[in-house]
Order: sequence, then structure tokens, then C-alpha cells
Amino acid sequence: MNEINLASNTYTRGWRVIDFAVAAVLAVVLGVGMWAYDAFAFAPVGLLLAAVPWLAGLQFGIWTLPAIAGALIVRRPGAALLAELIAASVEVTLGNTWGATSLYSGLLQGLAVEIILLLGLYRSFNLAIAALAGAAAAVAEVLAYEAWAYWSGTSTEFLVSYLAACMVSGAVIAGAGGYVLVKSLRASGALGAFAK
Repeated sequence: MNEINLASNTYTRGWRVIDFAVAAVLAVVLGVGMWAYDAFAFAPVGLLLAAVPWLAGLQFGIWTLPAIAGALIVRRPGAALLAELIAASVEVTLGNTWGATSLYSGLLQGLAVEIILLLGLYRSFNLAIAALAGAAAAVAEVLAYEAWAYWSGTSTEFLVSYLAACMVSGAVIAGAGGYVLVKSLRASGALGAFAK
């Protein structure tokens, strides 16, 4: 198994037990956060945005944060997908508005983040990659699920506007937010076993 190069900004092959443990704990915590947002903030924020319905897409990044943060910490192929699916499972288990379809969303979002990291050969884990991965997760979610499940009767203009709002949210909340979260955790010393 390859070792971590602490001076490097790249991943190494092979998962360690700590990689699984940290990805799982992070995902559970963020899954509870997603559930709390669903339960206490989603509807009130939706009411605030009701005048311009496509602005609801600005909430999207909340649900992609586990994939981004998991990938930025663990830096191994599959970390984004694992973290996103665990977080979605926690959200579903605690009970949310969308039920088990959240697992499909988690799959789409986690895979989109993995594709962006794969295109960079899992060698770059910076703010730009995190933001791009968050935006890509929005594209996957909207085009492969929400466009037909929730928005099939809407205009193309609405769908494009909603997609753009989701992409901004994915880039800012999940991408930049995930990057800042991981950077803060590193600064606190909580991630000493992981590459900087």
C-alpha cells in the first residue's frame, strides 16, 4: 500500500482503516446536518424564495457538502461517493421529505464529484476543483433526476435558471464551504493523519 506524502497535494492508493472511519464519521455528522436542514430550514427558506421559485436551487449545496468534504479529507477514489451515500442514508433513516430517493440523489452527486476528481487524476484538491465538483454535482442531480421528477412541466427557461442556481450553490456552499470546512479542520489539528 502506498503511503501519504504530507508535502503533497495528491492522494495515494489504498484505503486505511482511518480513511473509512473519518469518512464515515464526517458523513454521519453531515447527514444529521442535512436532516436538520430538511426538518427546520428547507420550508422556511423555500417560503422566502417563493416569489422566484428557481431560486430554491440556491439551497442545493447543503446536500453535496459530504461528498466534497469527504473527498478533500480522504483523497482516495470513492471517498466522495462513500461520504455522500452514508450522509444520504443517515438523512433517510432520520426521516426527510424525499424518502429513499435521497439515496439516488446521493449516488448522482457522489459520482459527479468522483468524475471531476478522476479527470484531474486525483492529484488536485484545491478550491477550484472543489467548486467545479460542487457545480458538476448540481448538473448531475438536476439533469439526471430533478428535471423529470420535480420540474417536468416547467419551461426550459425555468429549468436553466434552476440549474444555474444549483450550480452556484454547489460551487459556493458545497465546494467553497467544503474547502473552508476541511481547511479549518486541518488547522485545528483534527486531521493530522491526512495530507495537507
